[in-house]
Amino acid sequence: MTLTADSAPADAARADLARETVYRPPHDLDLHRTVGMLRRGRNDPTMVIDSPVLWRAMRTPHGPTSLALRMIGQEVHATAWGPGADAALALVPALCGAHDDAGDFDASLHPLVAESARRNPGLRLTRTDEVFDALACAIIEQKVTGMQAFGAWRWLVSRYGERAPGPTPRPMFAAPSPEEWFRIPSWAWHRAGVEPPQSRTIVRAAARGDRVARAVRDAADGAGRDRVLTSLPGVGVWTSAETRIRSLGDPDAVSVGDYHLAHEVGFALTGKRTDDDGMVELLAPWTGQRQRVIRLLFASGVHEPRRGPRLAPEDHRHR
Repeated sequence: MTLTADSAPADAARADLARETVYRPPHDLDLHRTVGMLRRGRNDPTMVIDSPVLWRAMRTPHGPTSLALRMIGQEVHATAWGPGADAALALVPALCGAHDDAGDFDASLHPLVAESARRNPGLRLTRTDEVFDALACAIIEQKVTGMQAFGAWRWLVSRYGERAPGPTPRPMFAAPSPEEWFRIPSWAWHRAGVEPPQSRTIVRAAARGDRVARAVRDAADGAGRDRVLTSLPGVGVWTSAETRIRSLGDPDAVSVGDYHLAHEVGFALTGKRTDDDGMVELLAPWTGQRQRVIRLLFASGVHEPRRGPRLAPEDHRHR
């Protein structure tokens, strides 16, 4: 692995000055399949895919930052703007799967998994280290459609996050800090379409803020991370798994309780849908690498046929 940064003048912290680095991963890398999964809908204010460039708006201890990633040959060229540019550049290897360990993964246990692994050698598990951001996003996604969740995320982050610096392809915003989530007024949650149980869960978690994030990072394994996250009122195993997947690249996290996941996994592995218990049983041979299997199944292009009309979400905001 090689990570080099260009020298910069003393005032490089200014938002109009770019910092650059080149990351040379020691493994195959499909940048869009690896990092692109972090986008929450086409209009996500924290992430834009302006092919071939992936843009991320990030909150750092030094302030909001925008990060642009582009794959050129076998290298990732990264440029960052804003007071936290160096912190964003330091995160590039993790975003590109540098911490992802597939050492005990056996794709040969199922022909579809083996074929998808062969066809997608650059699919890595990304890691953002943004635990609270991932937790807040997952809580918003509880028990609603993706369309509703993505709309609520966009509305709240665009109004209570910080504008990202740099020449972003459209206005982008770093997610609010825990303190800022805590201060969001009740009318704003209602306007965004977030139900009271979810807004209360975020506010209660935000009161513990960075302490939760530190405890999750310090946990020894997935079970330990689950214990920390599910100790929060309103956070169950699904929300915990979604948080671990995005923020820590947890290779074994499984979103039990997801509306579609068990059906899709069952169909891909057996040709027929199953429930959560059946999914867990099917994935058991890959314990330790179950999230990797799920990602490969989705990358295979094999999906259960839709059987009925799409759910029409009910809007309670004007009642």
